[in-house]
Amino acid sequence: MFRRKKKDEPTDAPPTPEVAPEAASETAAAEPAAVETPVAESVSAETSAPSTDAAAAGNGAESAAAASAKPAKSARGNRVQKIGTVASDKMQKTVVVRVDRKVLHPKYRRYVRRTSKFMAHDDLGATVGDRVRIVETRPMSAKKRWRVIEIVQKAAK
Repeated sequence: MFRRKKKDEPTDAPPTPEVAPEAASETAAAEPAAVETPVAESVSAETSAPSTDAAAAGNGAESAAAASAKPAKSARGNRVQKIGTVASDKMQKTVVVRVDRKVLHPKYRRYVRRTSKFMAHDDLGATVGDRVRIVETRPMSAKKRWRVIEIVQKAAK
């Protein structure tokens, strides 16, 4: 069987280079300065803009805020999104979403429909037959790990 290597035992892999603490603090100090620079420019642009161009200065502030919001979202990562049809809405604030996908059969080389059901938290009030977009989220109950973020198409009455 296999056994774990102890910390003292040599390994085949080359040792990883250690970063000096001074270099790490220099890079950490350089990043906040780079982040603050666009904010300072937008503030100076707002103060230099005349009062008649207040709307233009406001758009500059919004674009700076949007630019600063993008890195925060990318730090979280992209969450998995799926589009499916609501199969059941009998629970309170929970819907069952059926997601269909087509898979190529390995032997017959034909596309076969595979269906998965997901329980999703629903604050939007989706009903049976609606096409919804769900996004992966933290566990909300034993089976519920998805959240409805958009009703793509309402069901035909």
